[in-house]
Amino acid sequence: MPIRRHALFFMLTLVAAYAAASRSRITSETMHAHGTFDVKLTPQSDDIDPTLGRMTIEKQIHGDLEATSKGQMLTVGTAVQGSGVYVAVERVTGKLNGRSGSFAMHHTGVMERGTANLKITIVPDSGTGELTGIYGTFNITITDGKHLYDLTYSHSQ
Repeated sequence: MPIRRHALFFMLTLVAAYAAASRSRITSETMHAHGTFDVKLTPQSDDIDPTLGRMTIEKQIHGDLEATSKGQMLTVGTAVQGSGVYVAVERVTGKLNGRSGSFAMHHTGVMERGTANLKITIVPDSGTGELTGIYGTFNITITDGKHLYDLTYSHSQ
């Protein structure tokens, strides 16, 4: 019985915290930033398992977001062609529509037999400087080998 009470207390605390956070987050309008970026992936040596990979990420971002980024990526390949996963984190530093600062992004990319599902989000509470309070998503399109981005974002107040 004590375990059930503890679990119930935890669940109610979590729900209350979520509700309070939802009420307290006053947001500005949703904004978009567009542009291009160049990316350099550098494999890091890992002799753990040939299906596992680790890389450093360096980006030069141009357009509404003029920035650089540095990060780390982990990958897993499978025996099935076109299936695998990657996760990554990166710190973006520069100017977003004239506002200076930095923020972190988290990537989750899953390929299932050639079908891709990619989600890149700004890490909550990672913004600094004039980008404090930023949150949103970073969408990538690759056309003719060129990397394009659409950053959808807002700021909490």
